[in-house]
Amino acid sequence: MLAYIVRRLFAVVVMLLVVTLVTLSIFFLIPKMTGSDPAAMFVGKQADPASIEAIRQKLGLDDPILVQFWHFVSGIFVGRDYTGGGDTIHCAMPCFGYSFRTEQDVWSMLVDAFPVTLSMVIGAAVLWLILGVSTGVVSALKRGTIIDRAAMITALAGVSLPIFFTAMLAMLVFRTQLGWLNASYVPITESFGGWFGGLLLPWVTLAFLYAAMYARLTRATMLEVLGEDYIRTARAKGLPESVVLGKHAMRSTMTPILTIFGMDLGALVGGAILTETAFSLHGLGGLAIKGVSERDLPLILAVTLITAACVVIANLVVDLLYAVIDPRVRLA
Repeated sequence: MLAYIVRRLFAVVVMLLVVTLVTLSIFFLIPKMTGSDPAAMFVGKQADPASIEAIRQKLGLDDPILVQFWHFVSGIFVGRDYTGGGDTIHCAMPCFGYSFRTEQDVWSMLVDAFPVTLSMVIGAAVLWLILGVSTGVVSALKRGTIIDRAAMITALAGVSLPIFFTAMLAMLVFRTQLGWLNASYVPITESFGGWFGGLLLPWVTLAFLYAAMYARLTRATMLEVLGEDYIRTARAKGLPESVVLGKHAMRSTMTPILTIFGMDLGALVGGAILTETAFSLHGLGGLAIKGVSERDLPLILAVTLITAACVVIANLVVDLLYAVIDPRVRLA
């Protein structure tokens, strides 16, 4: 197990380096193809050629792509010095550079946005996993009954309705009409109640969509597992139904669900843009949109790297959980 974890962690590091190099290469080529100048974007429209050239030297934009890659990666672990025009600015580790538009330290922007997105995604994931799996299991066990039909109709509605519609509906009912929940994000370190109340609607909105998908997936997988020979054998041996379902059927059912869960959880860290926008939450999704619309290379690179790290780490955790949920899975 330990050797497996070490190998996967090494693979995670390699994957992140590849993602960084590919992303940096793309944005190294785009300015050349479009004729734009990152140094000019950093300085502003009113800058003179001397200032643009000074910024180009300071940021190392004339360096080869591999040199820029090395400066970026080493800056994350040991910090980085920007020298130009006789001035030297030290960017402390972890250094992701400075925004081309605001000239703000990108790491400080990530520190402000990441807790918002992480709080929203983790809370919603707990809700959708519990509701989706339990609904799918009950629906499978009550196959063909009114409970099964009602659950699948609700799941179909959840999958079909766009998330911006459910977000607007939730705000109209619970905030505007009932006035039950506040409308802003509060850090958990300041007030647990404020943090919980501010994120409850985004959690429910995001979880409604994913719980519906997980309910349908769980129901289909559970029905397939219940038809397997080893389930009939377990029942024929006289095992209690709770043991047949809880010990045998659920283990096999949860394996594909965990696979999807790991990918969804990691991807949502950088992809819950609609939910963040609908509830005016300033998370990583908003930073990604801002970076792309303003062609802010350091910001885009940092958000991409953080999102990729979350995806590979979430999948690593899921792989380790396989052995816990189903002992037949051996990690070697």
